[in-house]
Amino acid sequence: MNVDAIDGRSSDGFEGFESEGKEAKDITEFELEKAVFGDQAGFYEQLKEHGISRDIRNQPGIIQEDVEDAADDLHLLNDADTVRTSPLELSLPERESSSDRSEVAWHDSDDDHIMVSLQNNPRLRKLRNYEGEDLVSGNEYTKRLRRQFERLYPAPDWASRTRDHENQTGNINRSFNTFHASSQDSSSEGEMSVGFGGISVPPLAKLLQTPGAFVQAKAHSSTGKRKLRPELIDMQRAKDVGGAQPSAITSLDFHPNHPLLLSSGPASTVFLHHISSQPPNPNPLLTSLHISSTPLTTTVFQPPNGTKILFAGRRRYFHSWDLSSGRVEKVSRLYGHQQEQKSMERFKLSSCGRWMALAGSPRKGGGVINVLNAHTMQWVAEVRVEGKGGIADFEWWGDGEGLMVLGKGGEAVEWDGRQKKIVGRWVDEGAVGTTIVAMGGRGGGAKDLGADKWVAVGSSSGIVNLYDRKSWSGGQIPTNPKPTRMFDQLTTPTSHLAFSADGQLMVMASRWKRDALRLSESKP
Repeated sequence: MNVDAIDGRSSDGFEGFESEGKEAKDITEFELEKAVFGDQAGFYEQLKEHGISRDIRNQPGIIQEDVEDAADDLHLLNDADTVRTSPLELSLPERESSSDRSEVAWHDSDDDHIMVSLQNNPRLRKLRNYEGEDLVSGNEYTKRLRRQFERLYPAPDWASRTRDHENQTGNINRSFNTFHASSQDSSSEGEMSVGFGGISVPPLAKLLQTPGAFVQAKAHSSTGKRKLRPELIDMQRAKDVGGAQPSAITSLDFHPNHPLLLSSGPASTVFLHHISSQPPNPNPLLTSLHISSTPLTTTVFQPPNGTKILFAGRRRYFHSWDLSSGRVEKVSRLYGHQQEQKSMERFKLSSCGRWMALAGSPRKGGGVINVLNAHTMQWVAEVRVEGKGGIADFEWWGDGEGLMVLGKGGEAVEWDGRQKKIVGRWVDEGAVGTTIVAMGGRGGGAKDLGADKWVAVGSSSGIVNLYDRKSWSGGQIPTNPKPTRMFDQLTTPTSHLAFSADGQLMVMASRWKRDALRLSESKP
């Protein structure tokens, strides 16, 4: 071994190696290098695919030295090319804001190439924007899943307050920057103006004393009642209430002022839930009350404030639960009317909260409605209806000053509580075993009949007749009125009828058939 030749850095050992490295590359080595590192032509093609042009030399905000350095670096990528291309011409896209970058952590390119059917899978139909929608892209499918998740699990309060604080901080920073720039412009004139763009922050003590600031207020339209769009209903699935109940739920009622849900059933227990979809415990149970050996049929809040709960079953008594004091009272008899009131399971409260109507026990040839004072539980008056089959249903007027009683034969009676007498009678058209009645659209009808615009009557055949009471009055009630609309979508007896608060929507349903529920717009 020649040690001197190895130690000499200028000897033939390394010089020969360097000279061999500068030899011309063969085709195989060139193709391998192109496949691994790419070349200039491939780099330009990739720029075109991303929507970037080749001219950035004259773009604002681009330093010319950086452009030339980038061009030199690209030229050095391939020493075999003897022809130097023109300087790199690029047009950079606008820089994304920090809010856009924070929306998604990563992007899957496969989402742009897949299509998802919303019709074939029943669990995905709730993601549709309209009934006939079917195929959506992967990105759109992801957005709708996120939207559905946010509906079921809204952001917690602490996250909302954090976002509001960040937005407010950003506004203050932008206002400060604006003030700083304007102060520099006006410094030559010797004037200074201190401010934060008109932002007024209330004191902490005042903010903590106003809990309404943390509650989203309802949007009120300046033009009055908002008209619903035809053929467009926005529905969303909410979390189930109650979870494992000891029995079926036969009665539901919402509190008039607070997000509370009242429910009961044959298990003789009244449940009170807080309607809130906030995780981890949505719709929590607030309290419950058990009454021994009393399967409950009707459970309602007492309007207008909902401070009491009234509930009853097929018994000779009913209960009143005062939510303020927790006291439960039992009303066991109506003196002088015990024979007519053998069961108190069917009752309704007036909208004013002053009166309570109890359906008496059916008797041959007619029926009776006993009216009580809802505060003292004392008997006030009665409404007797003569007709075959007895009373099918009854409903209070919108102002709570009268009743409409419907017989099973189709005869309807209008009873005025101020005069304590019947002021009109009329017959439902084509009545075949009428089952239920509902009134709605308060404010659009005759004032002496409760100012209700609509009255709907359901029958055992599933037919629902809708009448317009706008032209009716105490002395001019037609004996055989013509229905404004007739609905024949149900094929089994109508068991439920209800109007929306503004009277624009009506819902009808039948408990004797699965999925037998229909929505209709209340209009001629």
